[in-house]
Amino acid sequence: MKNPKDFWAGVIYLGMGVATVAIAREYPMGTAVKMGPAYFPTVLGGLLCLIGLVSLIRSFFTSGEAIGAFALKGVSLIAASVVLFGLLARGAGLVPALGVLVVCSAYASIQFRWKSAMLLAAGLIVFCALVFIKLLGVPLPLLGPWLGV
Repeated sequence: MKNPKDFWAGVIYLGMGVATVAIAREYPMGTAVKMGPAYFPTVLGGLLCLIGLVSLIRSFFTSGEAIGAFALKGVSLIAASVVLFGLLARGAGLVPALGVLVVCSAYASIQFRWKSAMLLAAGLIVFCALVFIKLLGVPLPLLGPWLGV
C-alpha cells in the first residue's frame, strides 16, 4: 500500500456502502418509474461501494502521506455536541440546543474564537428557525418547557 489515507477512506466508503445496501434489502425495491423505499439507498450504497473500490485500488498505485494523529478531543467534542443537541432540543428548545451544538463543536477546532462561534451560532439559529420552524412547520419549540416557556 502506497497511500494509507486512500486505503482507509476506501475501506470506510466500502463499509458504509455495503451496510447501506444490506439494510435497504429489507425494503421493496420498486422500479425506476415507481421507486420503492429501497431504490435510493441501494443506488447510493452502490455508488459508495464504487467510490470505495476506486479509492482502494488507487491506494496501491499512487503515493501519499501517512495518516496523522487521531484528533480524539475534536471527535469527542463533536460527538458530544450532537448528543447534547438531541437531549436539549425538545426540553430546552431549538435556540439553546443549536447554541450548545455550534459552540461545543466549534470548540473542537484549534482555531476556536468565542466571537466567531457566537456569531455562527446566532446566524444558524435564525436560519434554522426560519427554515425548519416557520417554513417547514417542524413541531419543535424555539424555547422549551425547561426554560419556563
